[in-house]
Amino acid sequence: MKDYGVFDVLGPVMIGPSSSHTAGAARLAKVAKDVVDAEFHKVTFYLHGSFGKTFEGHGTDKALVAGILGMEPSDEDLRNSFEIAKSKNIDFEFIEADLGYQHPNTVKIVFEFEDKENIYIIGSSIGGGNILITDINGNKVEFSGDYPTMLIKYIDQKGVISRISSILSTNGINIATMKVTRESDIATMVVETDSEINKDIVNEMDTLDEIIYIKGINPIKR
Repeated sequence: MKDYGVFDVLGPVMIGPSSSHTAGAARLAKVAKDVVDAEFHKVTFYLHGSFGKTFEGHGTDKALVAGILGMEPSDEDLRNSFEIAKSKNIDFEFIEADLGYQHPNTVKIVFEFEDKENIYIIGSSIGGGNILITDINGNKVEFSGDYPTMLIKYIDQKGVISRISSILSTNGINIATMKVTRESDIATMVVETDSEINKDIVNEMDTLDEIIYIKGINPIKR
């Protein structure tokens, strides 16, 4: 028998109409913005499956734009996200697309910058306002945004995982989950923790010679 959590029964605190198409979409886009953590001038949303078919009627479009503006699903300004984005000179576009074997409520969010290459993030709204991020610029990941999360890309050498774990332990941070994927000599690690990640911990890890990219993301309100 399936175990149900409180959000399966009550749903998230949100501006309607749909937990999957509105709240989940806003959370997806906000987490994507937090991963990027840089100024962008345009965002293109490639909408897969149900997202692509119903995004206007269910408010998915406004929720996605609200998310890349940093709004939470409960923000009253979610309804005005288009106007707010335009006032900040952020261009946006929605394209229905086939993203392959993905959850029906999936979006590929492409961020464009003035001074560096595009970054894309793929994620799905899996029900009840819950989300799952599955791809960051071609790196396969899996995290929900429900826990403080560290994204780390590093040169795959012996001892790196041990040193990262040691820094977390020294700072009193308990690891909830850790997943590592490898491609050639580059590894991507996703660490979910039981405590919030502060900038000092991120900066300490960033001093390791093998680190290529590191980002700490704390969960948004539900």
